[in-house]
Amino acid sequence: IKQSLDEISRTQTEYELAKTARELKEAEAANLSKYEDSPAVYTQIKECSYDQDTGSYTFKYGTDDTEITFTNYETLTDTEKSSIKADIKALVDIGALSEAYLEDETLNNNIYYSNGKIAFVDDLKKRNDSTCNFDFKSSVFCNKTINGDIIEALAVLPDNFADLIIIDPPYNLTKNFNGNVFSARSEKSYDDYLESWFSLVCKKLKNTGSLYLCGDWKCTSALQRVMEKNLTVLNRITWQREKGRGAKSNWKNSMEDIWFGVVNPNDYYFDVGAVKLKRKVIAPYKVNGKPKDWDETADGNFRLTYPGNFWDDISIPFWSMPENTDHPTQKPEKLYAKLILASSKEGDVVFDPFLGSGTASVVAKKLNRNYCGIEMNKEYCLLAEKRLEMADFDKSIQGYADGVFWERNSGK
Repeated sequence: IKQSLDEISRTQTEYELAKTARELKEAEAANLSKYEDSPAVYTQIKECSYDQDTGSYTFKYGTDDTEITFTNYETLTDTEKSSIKADIKALVDIGALSEAYLEDETLNNNIYYSNGKIAFVDDLKKRNDSTCNFDFKSSVFCNKTINGDIIEALAVLPDNFADLIIIDPPYNLTKNFNGNVFSARSEKSYDDYLESWFSLVCKKLKNTGSLYLCGDWKCTSALQRVMEKNLTVLNRITWQREKGRGAKSNWKNSMEDIWFGVVNPNDYYFDVGAVKLKRKVIAPYKVNGKPKDWDETADGNFRLTYPGNFWDDISIPFWSMPENTDHPTQKPEKLYAKLILASSKEGDVVFDPFLGSGTASVVAKKLNRNYCGIEMNKEYCLLAEKRLEMADFDKSIQGYADGVFWERNSGK
């Protein structure tokens, strides 16, 4: 995979989404000066309507229901386009926009216009998603890898778009992620770190959504605390890693936790039938000469079992496995397949704000879900995109076959 990265020629255009989240955020700040009463436009939007014939958005805002209509760049007159180009150049000059806007006119289709005022309409729509009926699946963010800082990227993503969120953040350990070093810190500092982004991530969940948060023994109490502040915790999964360093003066660290939480404990999706485990029957018990709760096949005797919250059937991606990358904390595709199959339906949106080398997006694609991921390291983004490209031709997931999960070392 790493060798084939050199073959990728679309880096700048496909992997740096939406001219980067940073530029959109800075552009929003710059655009505030374009409005006489900009705080009302941005914070008090009451209604939003879209006219499909004209491609325009109309917003009602403020205490007096003031209306403002933004029209797409493509539909403007030459005079209006000239005015917009001058505004764009001013934003480029102050560093709020990429110079690409001056060189590539097609990028201006992201811009909307109203009587001398310009706006990135997605920034406006996300302020009041419930009235705008924002369709994430048809947006620029769907099925994309966003290369950027998590806080800045979250600021330009709409709220309430994800059916399932899977988070594998840096644990409270010192770890080098391809030049980005996360340093171990005090318990209080790690709590503060989680607080800085976790509530923002939770806003991206639909009201029927679920979230899984990964950690180890050292940070698991911090994960529980931040989960309970923002969601209803339903369970804690513990999975046994086959791989890990031995310890001479302590027990080997070979277990990790995954906290499971939902927005509404009375309304969430969970398909236990999609995640059953097929195990060999060691003591084949029969009643009246017939197997009891197991099947006798030419390949052996097997029983389909309901999954518990202790998983011992998953291997860390070894170097010989096709899914393996250079990422130091890569999660197995089989692990994420269980989470995705249990807590989302085909066509749902799976979001991972710490995408790493792309496992959540790759598994979502293999299982016919939509996906979106944020990753700050460019090389990891490239690994994710390469794996996504490979998933077009190979949808296999090691340990998952024939619609069921198999025991470790079963050959599946």
